[in-house]
Amino acid sequence: MKIVLSIGVTLFLVACGEESSNEVQKTEVKEIVKKEVIVQKVVEKESLPIKVTRAVADTKVVQVADGATIYKLCGSCHGVDGSKAALGKSQIIKAWSADKVEKALNGYIDGSYGGVMKGLMKGQASKLNAQEIKAVSKYISTL
Repeated sequence: MKIVLSIGVTLFLVACGEESSNEVQKTEVKEIVKKEVIVQKVVEKESLPIKVTRAVADTKVVQVADGATIYKLCGSCHGVDGSKAALGKSQIIKAWSADKVEKALNGYIDGSYGGVMKGLMKGQASKLNAQEIKAVSKYISTL
């Protein structure tokens, strides 16, 4: 929805521009629209929710991981505020530092961390890239 709205605003601004630069602007808008549609399709196929932000100046698309949104996947086991022992077996992650969470998630991925939930958590943590691990770690530290 945000992408459609930003495209609409961009097209409006292009229509209000000067006649001499109108053709150049139309070409730029077409390129932006094309890139946003491609990125939107890629993002829709991702298993993790991410925000998509468009940098208009250079028409590059930047993906920004949202720790709170990613944590929603974790909350079903760890609790909305991180105060549950996942499946009654894990440590309570509420009040962990971002560094401790990040080390734990990376440890699950490389097999150097974890107890009885190691196998389950490896599958979950492996879905995250480095940027998403940092974002969700930072969010968990605020719980």
